[in-house]
Amino acid sequence: MSPRDPHTEATTGATVSAGHSKRSDAERNRGRIIAAARTVFGRDGLNASMASVARETGVGIATLFRHFPRKEDLLAAVFADRMKAYAQATDAALADPDPWHGFTGYIETVCAMQAADRGFADILTMNFPGVPELEKYHARAYEGFLELIGRAKDSGQLREDFTSRDLVLLLMANAGVLGATADAAPDAWRRLVAWMIQSFQAPARGPLPDPPEDAALYEAMRRASRSATVPSPESDAEPATGGTARSR
Repeated sequence: MSPRDPHTEATTGATVSAGHSKRSDAERNRGRIIAAARTVFGRDGLNASMASVARETGVGIATLFRHFPRKEDLLAAVFADRMKAYAQATDAALADPDPWHGFTGYIETVCAMQAADRGFADILTMNFPGVPELEKYHARAYEGFLELIGRAKDSGQLREDFTSRDLVLLLMANAGVLGATADAAPDAWRRLVAWMIQSFQAPARGPLPDPPEDAALYEAMRRASRSATVPSPESDAEPATGGTARSR
């Protein structure tokens, strides 16, 4: 057996320590970027630039892109937990033995989540086919909402002409109220939602105009989302259509 080389052992140990230190620094930077992005997207919505996230974090833009090459990658890291909570809200609503209470409670919960986070408000009306972390929760929430609609209608408490597209319209209307009232009247959205829930209840007081066609609703959401996100050439973000906009 050859004798140990103290110099080699010391060098190896220093290399391992340096590698561990770099990984720790990278993990800390990633955590700081996600925390800063939560602040920026929550305050400014998805129209916030990657550069503004870098400034909030205190890192260079190159460091940001090393961790998150696409904006969608950063959105997934920031909003996966909120999308999970969004999907879990349907689970909780479906567990409610009162179909109407479950249905209305879900709408109130989603609108409250929208009011609490401008970035999440944008996420609610968009699809991210290249970001499975967000898409799986989006699909789960949508399927759960369809079941909530069916239960509420079967109980005789939800008007028969309600469709899932009406939730999209409510979220778009609520976003407008939230944007207009902001800090001046932060609870104004609650009155809008209460009015809308009462209008959904059976028996209907009168017929409604037909809901917008899927293509028309898609175009409306496309225009709204155009200022909500800054697509890169490889961007996968698009307005939510088939999932959220399909009628029951």
